[in-house]
Amino acid sequence: MAQETEAKFYVQRPEEMLKRVEALNAKKVDARVRELNLRFDTPDGELHKAGHVLRLRQDRRVRLTYKGSERTPPGTLGRREVEVTVSDFATTQELLEALGYEVVFIYEKYRSTYELGELEVVLDELPYGHFIEIEGKEDQIQPTAERLGLKWEEVIRDSYHQLFERVRTNQHWSIRDLTFDGLKSVRVTAADLGVKPADE
Repeated sequence: MAQETEAKFYVQRPEEMLKRVEALNAKKVDARVRELNLRFDTPDGELHKAGHVLRLRQDRRVRLTYKGSERTPPGTLGRREVEVTVSDFATTQELLEALGYEVVFIYEKYRSTYELGELEVVLDELPYGHFIEIEGKEDQIQPTAERLGLKWEEVIRDSYHQLFERVRTNQHWSIRDLTFDGLKSVRVTAADLGVKPADE
Protein backbone atom coordinates (compact mmCIF):
# COMPACT_ATOMS: atom_id res chain seq x y z
CA MET A 1 0.00 0.00 0.00
CA ALA A 2 1.49 3.34 -1.07
CA GLN A 3 1.60 6.11 1.50
CA GLU A 4 2.04 9.75 0.59
CA THR A 5 3.61 11.96 3.25
CA GLU A 6 4.36 15.57 2.40
CA ALA A 7 4.76 19.08 3.73
CA LYS A 8 3.74 22.17 1.79
CA PHE A 9 4.82 25.80 2.17
CA TYR A 10 3.84 29.11 0.59
CA VAL A 11 6.86 31.03 -0.76
CA GLN A 12 7.06 34.64 -1.88
CA ARG A 13 10.46 34.42 -3.63
CA PRO A 14 10.25 31.36 -5.90
CA GLU A 15 13.44 32.19 -7.83
CA GLU A 16 15.43 32.31 -4.59
CA MET A 17 13.84 29.05 -3.44
CA LEU A 18 14.89 27.38 -6.68
CA LYS A 19 18.47 28.51 -6.06
CA ARG A 20 18.33 27.03 -2.55
CA VAL A 21 17.09 23.68 -3.89
CA GLU A 22 19.82 23.58 -6.53
CA ALA A 23 22.46 24.59 -3.96
CA LEU A 24 21.72 21.33 -2.12
CA ASN A 25 22.68 19.44 -5.32
CA ALA A 26 19.13 18.29 -5.93
CA LYS A 27 18.69 16.38 -9.18
CA LYS A 28 16.23 17.88 -11.65
CA VAL A 29 13.71 15.17 -12.58
CA ASP A 30 11.34 17.26 -14.66
CA ALA A 31 11.56 20.84 -15.88
CA ARG A 32 8.64 23.24 -15.49
CA VAL A 33 5.56 21.57 -16.94
CA ARG A 34 1.88 22.52 -17.00
CA GLU A 35 -0.53 20.23 -15.20
CA LEU A 36 -4.25 19.93 -15.84
CA ASN A 37 -6.14 18.23 -13.03
CA LEU A 38 -9.75 17.06 -12.93
CA ARG A 39 -11.22 16.06 -9.59
CA PHE A 40 -14.18 13.68 -9.68
CA ASP A 41 -16.95 12.82 -7.25
CA THR A 42 -20.39 11.28 -7.23
CA PRO A 43 -23.37 13.62 -7.73
CA ASP A 44 -24.02 13.61 -3.96
CA GLY A 45 -20.36 14.13 -3.04
CA GLU A 46 -19.67 10.74 -1.44
CA LEU A 47 -15.91 10.93 -1.95
CA HIS A 48 -15.62 14.41 -0.45
CA LYS A 49 -17.71 13.42 2.57
CA ALA A 50 -15.42 10.44 3.19
CA GLY A 51 -12.26 12.51 2.77
CA HIS A 52 -11.28 10.70 -0.43
CA VAL A 53 -9.95 12.13 -3.70
CA LEU A 54 -10.28 10.76 -7.24
CA ARG A 55 -8.13 12.77 -9.66
CA LEU A 56 -7.20 12.61 -13.33
CA ARG A 57 -3.98 14.48 -14.16
CA GLN A 58 -2.32 15.33 -17.45
CA ASP A 59 1.23 16.67 -17.70
CA ARG A 60 3.82 14.74 -19.71
CA ARG A 61 1.86 11.63 -18.73
CA VAL A 62 -1.74 10.86 -17.85
CA ARG A 63 -2.37 9.48 -14.37
CA LEU A 64 -5.43 8.44 -12.42
CA THR A 65 -5.00 8.80 -8.66
CA TYR A 66 -6.99 7.80 -5.60
CA LYS A 67 -6.16 9.35 -2.22
CA GLY A 68 -7.62 7.99 1.01
CA SER A 69 -8.51 9.65 4.27
CA GLU A 70 -5.81 11.77 5.86
CA ARG A 71 -3.35 10.50 8.43
CA THR A 72 -1.67 13.54 9.87
CA PRO A 73 1.76 13.25 11.48
CA PRO A 74 2.91 16.52 13.08
CA GLY A 75 3.20 19.23 10.44
CA THR A 76 2.73 16.91 7.48
CA LEU A 77 -0.11 15.58 5.39
CA GLY A 78 -0.13 11.80 5.12
CA ARG A 79 -2.61 9.62 3.30
CA ARG A 80 -2.92 6.40 1.33
CA GLU A 81 -2.31 6.92 -2.39
CA VAL A 82 -2.96 4.59 -5.32
CA GLU A 83 -1.94 5.78 -8.78
CA VAL A 84 -1.89 4.29 -12.26
CA THR A 85 -0.68 5.64 -15.58
CA VAL A 86 -3.33 5.55 -18.31
CA SER A 87 -2.99 5.99 -22.04
CA ASP A 88 -5.59 8.64 -22.85
CA PHE A 89 -6.92 11.60 -20.86
CA ALA A 90 -10.23 12.09 -22.68
CA THR A 91 -11.09 8.40 -22.77
CA THR A 92 -10.37 7.98 -19.05
CA GLN A 93 -12.58 10.97 -18.28
CA GLU A 94 -15.32 9.41 -20.40
CA LEU A 95 -14.93 6.10 -18.55
CA LEU A 96 -15.24 7.76 -15.14
CA GLU A 97 -18.30 9.70 -16.22
CA ALA A 98 -19.86 6.52 -17.59
CA LEU A 99 -19.41 5.01 -14.11
CA GLY A 100 -21.41 7.88 -12.60
CA TYR A 101 -18.61 10.22 -11.52
CA GLU A 102 -18.59 13.88 -12.54
CA VAL A 103 -15.97 16.60 -12.66
CA VAL A 104 -16.41 18.76 -9.56
CA PHE A 105 -13.21 20.81 -9.72
CA ILE A 106 -10.59 21.75 -12.32
CA TYR A 107 -7.22 23.15 -11.37
CA GLU A 108 -4.00 24.01 -13.16
CA LYS A 109 -0.44 24.52 -12.06
CA TYR A 110 3.12 24.56 -13.34
CA ARG A 111 5.44 22.15 -11.55
CA SER A 112 9.20 21.63 -11.47
CA THR A 113 10.36 18.39 -9.84
CA TYR A 114 13.62 17.56 -8.09
CA GLU A 115 15.06 14.59 -6.20
CA LEU A 116 16.96 15.32 -3.03
CA GLY A 117 18.26 12.07 -1.59
CA GLU A 118 15.19 9.97 -0.89
CA LEU A 119 12.86 12.95 -1.05
CA GLU A 120 10.95 14.55 -3.89
CA VAL A 121 10.92 18.35 -3.87
CA VAL A 122 8.52 20.17 -6.16
CA LEU A 123 8.13 23.86 -6.93
CA ASP A 124 4.54 24.71 -7.82
CA GLU A 125 3.16 27.81 -9.51
CA LEU A 126 -0.60 28.14 -9.10
CA PRO A 127 -2.92 30.93 -10.24
CA TYR A 128 -2.93 32.25 -6.64
CA GLY A 129 0.76 31.90 -5.71
CA HIS A 130 3.94 29.85 -5.42
CA PHE A 131 4.52 26.83 -3.20
CA ILE A 132 7.12 24.19 -2.41
CA GLU A 133 6.27 20.62 -1.41
CA ILE A 134 8.61 18.09 0.15
CA GLU A 135 7.49 14.47 -0.05
CA GLY A 136 9.01 11.23 1.17
CA LYS A 137 10.17 9.71 4.44
CA GLU A 138 8.46 11.43 7.33
CA ASP A 139 11.57 11.82 9.50
CA GLN A 140 13.50 13.53 6.67
CA ILE A 141 10.95 16.16 5.70
CA GLN A 142 11.37 18.68 8.52
CA PRO A 143 15.22 18.65 8.50
CA THR A 144 15.17 19.21 4.74
CA ALA A 145 12.69 22.06 5.05
CA GLU A 146 14.98 23.70 7.59
CA ARG A 147 18.01 23.24 5.33
CA LEU A 148 16.06 25.14 2.69
CA GLY A 149 15.48 27.98 5.12
CA LEU A 150 11.75 27.31 5.43
CA LYS A 151 9.91 28.12 8.65
CA TRP A 152 8.45 24.82 9.83
CA GLU A 153 5.73 26.60 11.80
CA GLU A 154 4.32 27.89 8.48
CA VAL A 155 3.69 24.42 7.04
CA ILE A 156 0.31 24.26 5.27
CA ARG A 157 -1.97 21.34 6.02
CA ASP A 158 -4.67 22.37 3.55
CA SER A 159 -4.83 21.11 -0.02
CA TYR A 160 -4.70 23.48 -2.97
CA HIS A 161 -8.44 22.90 -3.34
CA GLN A 162 -9.10 23.85 0.29
CA LEU A 163 -7.03 27.02 -0.07
CA PHE A 164 -9.00 27.93 -3.19
CA GLU A 165 -12.34 27.33 -1.48
CA ARG A 166 -11.28 29.55 1.42
CA VAL A 167 -10.37 32.53 -0.72
CA ARG A 168 -13.30 31.94 -3.08
CA THR A 169 -15.71 32.05 -0.15
CA ASN A 170 -14.06 35.04 1.53
CA GLN A 171 -13.93 37.03 -1.71
CA HIS A 172 -17.44 35.94 -2.80
CA TRP A 173 -16.16 34.71 -6.15
CA SER A 174 -18.42 33.07 -8.68
CA ILE A 175 -15.27 31.43 -10.12
CA ARG A 176 -15.65 27.66 -9.83
CA ASP A 177 -12.25 26.39 -10.97
CA LEU A 178 -8.62 27.21 -10.23
CA THR A 179 -7.25 28.12 -13.66
CA PHE A 180 -4.83 30.75 -14.91
CA ASP A 181 -7.40 32.22 -17.28
CA GLY A 182 -10.03 32.33 -14.56
CA LEU A 183 -7.82 34.22 -12.11
CA LYS A 184 -5.76 36.30 -14.55
CA SER A 185 -7.32 39.58 -13.42
CA VAL A 186 -7.37 38.70 -9.71
CA ARG A 187 -4.64 39.43 -7.17
CA VAL A 188 -4.48 36.97 -4.29
CA THR A 189 -2.30 37.56 -1.24
CA ALA A 190 -1.00 35.14 1.38
CA ALA A 191 -3.46 36.71 3.83
CA ASP A 192 -6.33 35.97 1.43
CA LEU A 193 -5.29 32.31 1.45
CA GLY A 194 -4.91 32.25 5.22
CA VAL A 195 -1.21 31.34 5.06
CA LYS A 196 2.14 33.02 5.76
CA PRO A 197 5.28 32.95 3.60
CA ALA A 198 7.72 30.34 4.91
CA ASP A 199 10.73 31.91 3.23
CA GLU A 200 10.73 35.36 4.90
